[in-house]
Amino acid sequence: MTGPVALVTGSSRGIGRGAAIALAEEGFAVAVHGSRASEALDSAFACVKAAGADAVKVVCDVADCSGFAKLLDTVENAIGPLTTLVTNAGVGVMQRGDPLEVTEASWDRCLSINTKSVFFLTQEFARRLLSRERPQDVFHAIINVTSSNAVAVAEPRVEYAVSKAASAMISKSWAVRLGRESIAVYDLQPGLIATDMTAVVIDQYRKRAEDGLTLLPRVGQPEDMGTIVATLAMGKLPYTTGLSIAADGGMLVPRF
Repeated sequence: MTGPVALVTGSSRGIGRGAAIALAEEGFAVAVHGSRASEALDSAFACVKAAGADAVKVVCDVADCSGFAKLLDTVENAIGPLTTLVTNAGVGVMQRGDPLEVTEASWDRCLSINTKSVFFLTQEFARRLLSRERPQDVFHAIINVTSSNAVAVAEPRVEYAVSKAASAMISKSWAVRLGRESIAVYDLQPGLIATDMTAVVIDQYRKRAEDGLTLLPRVGQPEDMGTIVATLAMGKLPYTTGLSIAADGGMLVPRF
């Protein structure tokens, strides 16, 4: 197996699932990941296989960084040497509300999963790539899925925004370190995307999008993000790295 091989964390549903399927459709072998075994993970795995890809299903709690070496070993033993990492696994706040009421537990959960795990999984992946010869005709990339809240405050979930802002800086930091190794790093910042995480508020945001909150008058879909991930993973934006890509329908474009 010498073609591109991707691990997409948090790919049992939502943006991760969309990314895994899009990569499979572009000829990647894909590792589909979940924090635990579930029907959703089984379904995502089946969809990736149906797209014709070599695939493996892996379970790992990304809050426990000690499991990352074993996770990558499992993937590579099953489908070949990794070329691509998509760090998508993440969590929202434990309860939306006033910043005066944010709990330490919710803060620690967001920073552990949305930030710490991203840095150390990327570190493990990068060390692995740098320890071996890599085919020059295969593009190598890391795509970190953060959020528009990396730059825009969301008062009812500040701990989430803080974690994503830090994760966006992680992307830039690794882009600086890995550029000289010809490994591209990107920060994908989705806006209003219809996923399980946003299900409780997406209807009200859909109306706001139609009324002009976003320049494109709709909410985004996981498939939209999957297309962007696949484009980046294939090196279709040549001579770029360290980019923060606002996939938000123009929501954060400054305007009067």
